[in-house]
Amino acid sequence: MGREDYKFMQLVDAIACINQRVNLIGVVAETSLPKSTKGTDYFCSVKIIDESRPSLGIYINFFAETMEKLPHVGSVGDIITVSHVVVKIRGSEVYALFNKAFSYFALFEGRDHSGKELVPYQISSRYKARDQDKKFIMGLRKWSMQHKIEGLNESLQLRELKEGGHLNLLCKILHISEVKENEWMLFVWDGTDTPPASVEAKLEDEMENPLPLQFEPSPLARDLLCTLPPVGTILRMIVDQGNEKLGIKFLKKNKWVKLINVKCEVRAALWHAVLMPFSKLCYLPDDDHSVIERQRSYNERVQSKWGRMPFTSFPWPSHITETDHPDVPFVTLMNILSHPEVTCKFKSVVRVVAIFPWRAEDFLSPNGIYRVRLTLEDPTARIHAFLYAEDGINFFGNHQPVDRLTKIRNMLLGVADEDGAPTLKNVPRNPPWIQCCLKSYYIDKTDIWGSRNYRIFDTAFVG
Repeated sequence: MGREDYKFMQLVDAIACINQRVNLIGVVAETSLPKSTKGTDYFCSVKIIDESRPSLGIYINFFAETMEKLPHVGSVGDIITVSHVVVKIRGSEVYALFNKAFSYFALFEGRDHSGKELVPYQISSRYKARDQDKKFIMGLRKWSMQHKIEGLNESLQLRELKEGGHLNLLCKILHISEVKENEWMLFVWDGTDTPPASVEAKLEDEMENPLPLQFEPSPLARDLLCTLPPVGTILRMIVDQGNEKLGIKFLKKNKWVKLINVKCEVRAALWHAVLMPFSKLCYLPDDDHSVIERQRSYNERVQSKWGRMPFTSFPWPSHITETDHPDVPFVTLMNILSHPEVTCKFKSVVRVVAIFPWRAEDFLSPNGIYRVRLTLEDPTARIHAFLYAEDGINFFGNHQPVDRLTKIRNMLLGVADEDGAPTLKNVPRNPPWIQCCLKSYYIDKTDIWGSRNYRIFDTAFVG
């Protein structure tokens, strides 16, 4: 084996070696999800950069017999060495091809942990450690500590979501779940609130086709709910596998990640994202500047007296409701759902996204008792809450005419009330943020958590 077999090429030189075997070393900037090919192999793509191509870098396409044999990068900024990869060109794009028959790789941590021996955390078959590699790895480590990987800050927070197009998100993967057979969903979070979505559901459909309380087919188990952060939207991200099998089980929970080229949509007035087969990602270390900044903002928010109010309700929710407890701090609906006791009293800022029954003349039973179910939401969750009997009187007022109840309903739901018209047009609505007091209770002593319900109390509509 000649000297050239040991030499790492800079990326700027390698891209000129079309159809030649080269050895490369680089800092990992992003990766794709591992997935099955149309044949029997598995595939992933890794983008690496170095001093010679600090922004463009080069993609290395890996093929292996199993997903486990593909590189599984621990964090953006880690270092990979690849040997005997073939430089290819497709159109105007130059890339390197890892051939499972003769190529090999090794992955090293990108951070210099003093006193720790320089050993790879993943290697492929045929890899052999070489003393001369260490100086290249140490040199690249030093460069990467001084070089900021481009694009990490070009990612949106959840509070900036826009519908349509492809976006980059920097967030934390809290949970991964197979919600149906072969249908996976990620639960991601960054401490901020998604913007309130327009509600387009018809009110008269609420009995036969009610607005769902969550995007997944069934509610999350309580023991899982109690592990989730109580503030900030937990965005559901559907995994669109297309015709390929993606290696979802290789995704890491409780890790901050930049997700590249995901699609954001609204359905049933709930935000969700879609992880596409061509989406890419890069894990971030906990001491990354972007991660520290997001975590710091979240910590400041939860320590603030009013930090559990929705971002878009500041400086204060609408004044169409008042409570008998003006100085009690607000909590989120996630705080309520994960509260350790079944029965308790709370105060929240919410939107009313649906009412049942929808006709104001049906708010009272034949014997004159209020019985109304409101669908409430904030950035963290959606629940049903009831206005019943004396609590309904306190909220709506006693002996209210139907046209007055209709006006109240329209204001709560964000429906334009044109000349006092009692009818509704099927137009998108944007309900206002209101404050209300909520109490939780159970109706079955043998299943107190399973029969937990919520009622609005000590709250009045003041218009």
